[in-house]
Amino acid sequence: MRLTDITIRSLRAPEQGARIYTDQLIPGFGVRVSQGGTKSFVLTHGARHERETIGRVGIVALADARAEAKRRLAEYTLGKAKIKTVPWTVALEEYLAEVKRKRKPRTHAFYKYALNRHFRYGDTKLSDVSPHDLHKSLARLSATPAEQQRAFVVVRAFIRWAHRKHYLDRSPMERMQSPHSYVPRERVLTNDELKTIWHACEDDTFGKIVKLLILTGQRRGEITNLTGSMVGEDTITIPAWLAKNSRKHTIPLGPMAKALLTPAVASDACYFPAVGKTTPFCGYSKCKAALDKRSGVSDWTLHDLRRTFASGLASVGVQLPVIERLLNHVSGSFAGIVGVYQRYDFMPEMRNAIERWEAHVRTLALNHR
Repeated sequence: MRLTDITIRSLRAPEQGARIYTDQLIPGFGVRVSQGGTKSFVLTHGARHERETIGRVGIVALADARAEAKRRLAEYTLGKAKIKTVPWTVALEEYLAEVKRKRKPRTHAFYKYALNRHFRYGDTKLSDVSPHDLHKSLARLSATPAEQQRAFVVVRAFIRWAHRKHYLDRSPMERMQSPHSYVPRERVLTNDELKTIWHACEDDTFGKIVKLLILTGQRRGEITNLTGSMVGEDTITIPAWLAKNSRKHTIPLGPMAKALLTPAVASDACYFPAVGKTTPFCGYSKCKAALDKRSGVSDWTLHDLRRTFASGLASVGVQLPVIERLLNHVSGSFAGIVGVYQRYDFMPEMRNAIERWEAHVRTLALNHR
């Protein structure tokens, strides 16, 4: 059959399933008519007779559909990369499975949350998701700039992965710019602010986490995920799978920090579980807002306590290499060849640093009015 606008209008829907009417002019090109009467231009090609949809009749003109079919057949004949059209959900499932194998559990959890929550394209073909679609999804987050930036980074990683897998011929994000440029935070809490926050912490899970962040300078996720097996008599050990840089990290505990980890728990039990659960604590937003209200200190984040810890150690005379060991940094003093051959653990120096820091915090706490 030679397809024309008139013959296409006269094509009847089958009683069951769908039927394809092929065109005499272009091999594999035709019109698919569904049981419900929907008509779409399709192209069947290759040894496996793979079928792909070009567009809906009425939305795409016959001449344009023929031209597109010729273009695709020419690419396949010349041996150019053949794009495998897959639904967004199928590609996303494959991507998240790969992230789960290669990245840390919390990274996988965040990627899964961000992509499923902010980019809901369902069974839309991955190649049909346009720059406009992505812009629209990101624009919905304009009221929360930090969340918008994180969503941009995550979806860009997914799109780049899809492009490498040949699920996309061209990235829809190639001309998209980051919605917000990264500006490192510089906030360091003053002694008065630190003192006020310490006393505003209640004797609950969140309060203990905040105090441990102040006393140890470790990352929030590392402290929150502490289990009994990670806490020794006077040390805590962050396993490689939990540490941000994937390096096992052991630091000493002072008396104040040890008191926050008493009594001991089972080796596989969380020290700081969520309310009524065995999973780690996760109610940060509400608890942090309540702490800000009680303390009167604002415009600070829990990660700022890590910067405050480092700056505070320097103020009480601790040397930079010791501070970097306590923070588990692999750059700075231990970058390059030094990191390869320097294997001293600095444990005595770290113990001395923690003693100085706890003495400083204890003085602030006792002088509270």
